[in-house]
Amino acid sequence: MTLTSPADIPAHEPHSDKTSRRSAALQERLPVWGLLALAMAAFVTLLTEVMPAGLLPQMSASLGVSESMTGQLITVYAAGSLLTAIPLMTVTQRLRRRPLLLVAIGGFAVVNTVTAISDNYTLTLVARFFAGVSGGLVWALLAGYAARMAPPHLAGRAIAITGIGAPLAFSLGVPAGAFVGGLAGWRFAFGIMSVLAVILIGWVLARVPDFPGQPAGKQLSTAQVFMLPGIRPILFVMFAFVVAHNILYTYIAPFLAPVGLAEQVDAILLVFGLSSLIGLWIAGVLIDRWLRALVLTSIAVFAAAVLALGLLGASPMIIYVAIAVWGLVFGGAPTLFQTASAKTAGKAADVAQAMIVTGWNLAIAGGSVIGGVLLGTIGAAYLPWAMLAALVPTLIVAWAARRHGFPSAGQE
Repeated sequence: MTLTSPADIPAHEPHSDKTSRRSAALQERLPVWGLLALAMAAFVTLLTEVMPAGLLPQMSASLGVSESMTGQLITVYAAGSLLTAIPLMTVTQRLRRRPLLLVAIGGFAVVNTVTAISDNYTLTLVARFFAGVSGGLVWALLAGYAARMAPPHLAGRAIAITGIGAPLAFSLGVPAGAFVGGLAGWRFAFGIMSVLAVILIGWVLARVPDFPGQPAGKQLSTAQVFMLPGIRPILFVMFAFVVAHNILYTYIAPFLAPVGLAEQVDAILLVFGLSSLIGLWIAGVLIDRWLRALVLTSIAVFAAAVLALGLLGASPMIIYVAIAVWGLVFGGAPTLFQTASAKTAGKAADVAQAMIVTGWNLAIAGGSVIGGVLLGTIGAAYLPWAMLAALVPTLIVAWAARRHGFPSAGQE
């Protein structure tokens, strides 16, 4: 019988190696179920915002106001986000992140329930304003939250996963809401939104980790975040890009009418929506290595599609192809800007994201106003040229932001 000393027994080393390999493997994984919970939060947020658009006649008749007045339920939601996103994210920097997210999601459960049972237009307006407050909070939290949940080198992909909720809300949620509203009434549709919010609270508690807020004395003011190197170029590029988008997207029907495609608006928007989902997937795959290249390519390809619409917009085939390309680059755009902002702002990412939310909504309004003025004065044929006028400086600023804002992979 041979005696073996403990030092000769290699049992601990293989176990240690196995543990190390398992730990390394876990670090390479994304917490997909937690990120999908954040995507669901985006879905609930956006669907709550735009649901009245698909239910306008029913809501108008029920509340006893005109359809144009009912449309203000979307406007007041946007106002709630615009007015409160930056102040709320600034004053809540010290709070733990998950309770803050849960409060925002719980807000949707409350305000959608109030909307579902209210017979008073003014009360419904107030509920919609506070829905916008909740929406601004959720949007401001999502990108920074996703980045903190993922390994640093996969932060962009994590943000892309959370971004799935928005295009799904547009492509599936709004038609489904309109169908349910027509079948069982608009109040039932809003009631379902409240139930989804309650389910989402449980999902977040089960799958989304908590993170601390900023320690006392280390919070940055809004002005300080705005002055961080790279933040202003990101905000400008995002703003001008979205302005260009909304100049034509808002008025796509009158643009298509002269070429006989007015009856195909739904089909064309479906093409745009499906292309957007593909664009989001492409961004999610490439963003962590090629953020700068994706941003520059998106702007340049968007400009090329717009140029095709301006020069060759009399051809239905060109219109379909150009709008598919437009949707492709626009689908990944929110993820690109959110990721650039989160990486640039670092621990102040939530405040920077609140600026993205505010700027995005202002750009939607600005693009709609510019498009409306041009449509009423010189006609829809000139809308693509106004878009190009916005995209040229966008590309210049993005190209110049090579050190801060949109750096190449080796400089991040």
